This record gives sequence, C-alpha cells and structure tokens, in this order.
Amino acid sequence: MDLQQITSRVAAIVEDTGIFIRSQVQQVRAADVETKSLNSLVTYVDKEAETQLIERLSQLLPEAGFYTEEEITARDAREWTWVIDPLDGTTNFIHGLPFFSISVALQHQNEYVSGVILEVTRRELFTAWQDGGAYLNGQRLHVSKTSKLADALVATGFPYYEFTQLETYLETMAYFMKNTRGIRRLGSAAIDLAYVAAGRFDAFYEYSLHPWDVAAGIVLVQEAGGIMQDFHDSNLYLSGEEVLASNAALALRMANILKQNFE
Repeated sequence: MDLQQITSRVAAIVEDTGIFIRSQVQQVRAADVETKSLNSLVTYVDKEAETQLIERLSQLLPEAGFYTEEEITARDAREWTWVIDPLDGTTNFIHGLPFFSISVALQHQNEYVSGVILEVTRRELFTAWQDGGAYLNGQRLHVSKTSKLADALVATGFPYYEFTQLETYLETMAYFMKNTRGIRRLGSAAIDLAYVAAGRFDAFYEYSLHPWDVAAGIVLVQEAGGIMQDFHDSNLYLSGEEVLASNAALALRMANILKQNFE
C-alpha cells in the first residue's frame, strides 16, 4: 500500500470536513448539545463530521474497518482500521474557543501507520506516514531539541471524568510547574501531540485518553523524531490510557518523574 498517497487523499477528505465544521462555528445552541457521560459532550457537528469522514474513507479503502468516537458506524477492527475523532475539543468548539481539530489515523493490525490532524480554526494540516516523515502544510517537521527540563514547555490535559488519580496528577503538575518553563492545557490531545511533533511543545503527558484521541498524533510525533511511551514501560500510549510524548533528550527524565508519581 502506498501510504504517502493514502495520507494525501485522507488529508483532502479531512480538509473538506474542516470546511463544514468551520461553517458551524457559533451556530450550535444549548439544545444541540448532548451529554454522553460526565463532561463528555457531543453535538450534531461531531456526528455529521464523522458521517462525512466515514462515507469518503469507505470509498478510499473499502476493506478497512472503523474505530470512531461517536460510533456512527459499528466499531469493526480489521487488518486495516480507520481510527477517527471527528471533532477533538468539542467543549472548546461549543464555547467558542479556537482549539479543536479533526484526527484520522490508519492502523495496520496493531500499528498506526498514517496520521492526519487538522487544526480547524487555523487551517494547519499535520500529516505523517510510516517512514515518510511528518509535515505541517507540506513543510517537514521535527521535534524540539530542548534538553533541559527547566527550558521545556510542557502540555497536559486536565482530568475531566476519571478522578481516582487526581491527587497524584496535581502533585505531578505542581512539580512540572516548579521545574519547567511552563505548562499549557489546550483541550485537544490531538493538537497537543501535533505541537510536540512541530517542536512547539517539548513534551505532553496525559492519562485516561482513548485511541481516537492519540492515534494520528502518535504517527506525527514518531515520524518527527520524537518518543512515544507511557508511564510504566509498557505500550499503554497506544490506547491512550497513559501518554507521554517528548523528544529523546527529555524522554527518560519525564518518564522517570511520571513513573515515580503514578505508581
């Protein structure tokens, strides 16, 4: 399979869906918002965006299954599977904040091999495919070269439904607040990972995410020369359960801190 060609065609599909999402900015009313679970919101925009993506991706690769956030189609993991978040950052979108994205990854068996993330408002298109590099609007990306934690800008995501490790999370965040250049929380893990790939963030960590939150971002970070891992020397980052993305110079230090705190 020509992953470069596939990624290029996915990018065009995602950009078209981005046009629809932009057309709906500030059009959503309170009555249009559904609550799936605690602080997990969905609108007709999420659902329609997912429908558009599924329809066109099905034509692009008929043999592939789907694993999507809104479950417009039944989740069906196959040898090739699309992993989709049609609107990552729904809460931002609803409240008129500009940080939301579309994230589409292609998974081959247990490996993510292509990823596309569109930061919808800024029209920044991040693309990557296995052994092909990572790109922003066609320009090659590389993770930052920051080697000292004191010089690092770190991104994270606040827990919003799984609070059993809240105290540990706050203690960890306090450490990074005191020992880095600063912490940012945008509200879209896909954008956070794309920014690590672009060298804007030096590292990103979060827990209790889902595959559709991280799949495309994993490809971007790895193809930009970065390190993807979890907090406990496993592969939990693939599912989003524990995610740490950074450059090679910071990876060990960041991982040790998280491992010590999240015992």
